[in-house]
Amino acid sequence: MSVTVVIADDQALVREGFRMILDAREDIEVVGEASDGAEAVEMAERTRPDVVLMDVRMPDIDGIEATERIVASGVSARIIILTTYDLDEYVFTALRAGASGFLLKDVRPNELAEAVRVVSRGDALLAPTITRRLLDRVSGSLVGRDAPSQRIEDLSEELTERELEILRFVALALSNAEIADRLVISETTVKSHVSAVLRKLGLRDRVQAVVFAYDVGLVRPRGPS
Repeated sequence: MSVTVVIADDQALVREGFRMILDAREDIEVVGEASDGAEAVEMAERTRPDVVLMDVRMPDIDGIEATERIVASGVSARIIILTTYDLDEYVFTALRAGASGFLLKDVRPNELAEAVRVVSRGDALLAPTITRRLLDRVSGSLVGRDAPSQRIEDLSEELTERELEILRFVALALSNAEIADRLVISETTVKSHVSAVLRKLGLRDRVQAVVFAYDVGLVRPRGPS
């Protein structure tokens, strides 16, 4: 079954370029285009895509507000924010709004297609140039919920030892397949554990799980190399 995608960007040439890249993949289908945020929300509600590629800067309703509206509407689409601006405030605002991924517009065609696949599976996605700075600055800023009262020691009361281990690997941006390989268990088992972690901690997706893990100090950013 193909991954369905809606492309939202106010530049027609950008939309056409993304469509050509994605439609060339057998497992991805572009089901709609939008030229502004309002149209993106309407298109997402009407087509119910798996993924929305959302530009940040659009007229009237921008990509951040459109993302908030889509999430609030109950549409289950995963949203990838696309922008030419490598700025921290966009990362934090986009993730707060409910985005599941963040990429710069200079992403290569193969990387764009793979990003769509990754996010459609429910995995977190952040551009490599942004991930390090995001995690280094995330302390005290938990996306989508109040700062947690739990300390690391308290997590053991909510999560099993295996679930804590899984959460650490999720925070290191490992995929289910990579976690399964490290722990010598099936991907299905990993997926089940991840779902349990999200449910127990009241987190929406893996992006929030990453931020949560760093926020409570379960995993800490590495020092400069």
